[in-house]
Amino acid sequence: MQSTMLKCKLHRARVTQVELEYEGSCAIDGHLLESAGIREYEQIHIYNITNGERFVTYAIRAEEGSGVISINGGAARRAAPGDIVVICAYVSLAQQELVNFKPTLVYLDEANRITHIKNSIPVQAA
Repeated sequence: MQSTMLKCKLHRARVTQVELEYEGSCAIDGHLLESAGIREYEQIHIYNITNGERFVTYAIRAEEGSGVISINGGAARRAAPGDIVVICAYVSLAQQELVNFKPTLVYLDEANRITHIKNSIPVQAA
C-alpha cells in the first residue's frame, strides 16, 4: 500500500508576477526550489491564501536569489502580484518508508527570503 505524503512546502510565498501569455507553470527562485527539494518540472499544488484558489501546475526555475514566484499561463488568472500562497509537492511512499519520513517545510518572509526550515508542524490546539 502507498500513502501520499507532503514532501515539501514553501509557506506564505508572495506572488511577484503573473504572466498570462507564458507557456505555463510556476517559476520559482532556484534557491527556494533547492531548499525545499522541489525539482524542475515537478508537479506542485498552489494554495492561494489571499483568494482561496487552489490549483495544480508544475515548477520551473527562476533566477536564483531573485525571490521570483511567477504564476504563468492559465493559472495566472488565479493569482495576482502580492497574493500569499503555499506551494506544496507530494510524494507516494510505501508503508515501510513512512517510519522515518519527514517533510521539508520552508517558511518565507514578505520578500520570499527563507526565515526558517522545519520538518514538522506543531500540534493544533483546540
